[in-house]
Amino acid sequence: MAESAFTGIGLKDAIEYKLEEIRDLYLSDEIPWVIGYSGGKDSTAIVQLTWMALEGLSPEERRKPVYVITTDTLVENPIVAGWVTRSQVKMREAADEKGLPIAPYMLFPEIEDTFWVNLIGRGYPAPKPKFRWCTHRLKIDPSTKFINKVVKASGEAIIVIGTRSAESAQRAKTIKKHAKNRTRKNLNYNPNLPNSFIYTPIVNWSNDDVWLFLLQYPNSWGHDNKFLMNMYRGASADGECPVVLDTSTPSCGSSRFGCWVCTLVDEDKSMQAMIQNDEEKEWMLPLLDLRNELDEDNKSLRDFRRMSGNVQLYNDALIRGPYTQKAREMWLRKLLKVQDLVRLKGPEEIREIELITMDELREIRRIWVIDKHEIEDLLPKIYQEEVGQPFPDERNYHSAGFSQDELNLLMECCDEDELHYQLVRELLHVEMQYRTMARRSGLFDALEKAMKKGFYKDLDDAHQRALQRQAAFQKIDERFDRTETEIH
Repeated sequence: MAESAFTGIGLKDAIEYKLEEIRDLYLSDEIPWVIGYSGGKDSTAIVQLTWMALEGLSPEERRKPVYVITTDTLVENPIVAGWVTRSQVKMREAADEKGLPIAPYMLFPEIEDTFWVNLIGRGYPAPKPKFRWCTHRLKIDPSTKFINKVVKASGEAIIVIGTRSAESAQRAKTIKKHAKNRTRKNLNYNPNLPNSFIYTPIVNWSNDDVWLFLLQYPNSWGHDNKFLMNMYRGASADGECPVVLDTSTPSCGSSRFGCWVCTLVDEDKSMQAMIQNDEEKEWMLPLLDLRNELDEDNKSLRDFRRMSGNVQLYNDALIRGPYTQKAREMWLRKLLKVQDLVRLKGPEEIREIELITMDELREIRRIWVIDKHEIEDLLPKIYQEEVGQPFPDERNYHSAGFSQDELNLLMECCDEDELHYQLVRELLHVEMQYRTMARRSGLFDALEKAMKKGFYKDLDDAHQRALQRQAAFQKIDERFDRTETEIH
């Protein structure tokens, strides 16, 4: 168990000392603050400490802004997402009422960077530790853009985060490393963002210290810290939560909330525990089931070609690429079904939940038709069949001039060969795309790319050609090595 930061001084004096530290740092310069707020216990603690510190200053001293930023990945755990959204609303209202320079902001990833646009639209396979394509797009980039705007407007920024050494040995090691870059007392230089500094006010607090503070001091903006504790307790399989009384008492301080679709971990223990500990949360079961399906070995759902169209080998086996067209359509149908189930079985506040937004659906449709040349334009049809309503998108993607009957005829002409059909379909669509251009520069390159991607008979043909190409390159390398040896 980590040692308490309050040992020898007591909770009250320790908090007063921390508030004085925050006030001194706040008043020492004109650099605006940016607080990362996730709605979890650590970020709640640092916002609450900052709030209390500012309340202890005169209105004249509250001269610089404190931005409280939350990044909504659009695939957050719905329970936590609802909690954070309500918290931000209360925070804004209370800050305005009390005249505090605290400004909450909800940030979102760009539409082309969202989880479903990349997975269902582009076909990126579910994230894995060796292909972690989601973190930067969904979490890091939105906050980085916001901080860069603050830096551009003010010259510098101080980023306040709830990082603690007690979270893990690796986290403690990282904190110690960054401490070497300390520019002045309590501030570390941020190596990832120029002209920004990091302040970690609770770096030495234990899990129990955080909970003790939150439960002894009422939430500054009127939210309920006891509800937060219950949410953590509900996300722990054993149902226990601090304050820990002795070493035999299990702690829920390590409970993590994040994206409900996350496949970077073996299993979503927090969602499982929520469902297990509360019958009223059984409506989340379809979410958990879909998440687990995404996490399964799905190589059979993926193209034998990479996103670029190249065929590559690893230990003589094909490296699988993005999800196939049929797989992407399948994931969309499953997601829309789950959304319908959750709306039907969930509580009142979940009835209008959007597991995938209309803007995402429109971008997926554009990617399928324009970028991937899937001119069948099946998304509106899938939406109508699964949701029971027409798809609300005024854009017309039928300019390629092919009716469904003509596309069916094209498939017959290709002897029902899926790869041959995809190749001819793409060649025709590329020509249609360039037809109205004044200068058709790039047409032949686009046609050549389509041919290189689609000339294979089938997967086995692609595999054999890749092995032959690999063997040919190996022979060239061996011949080059022999020549080099003879020269020397």
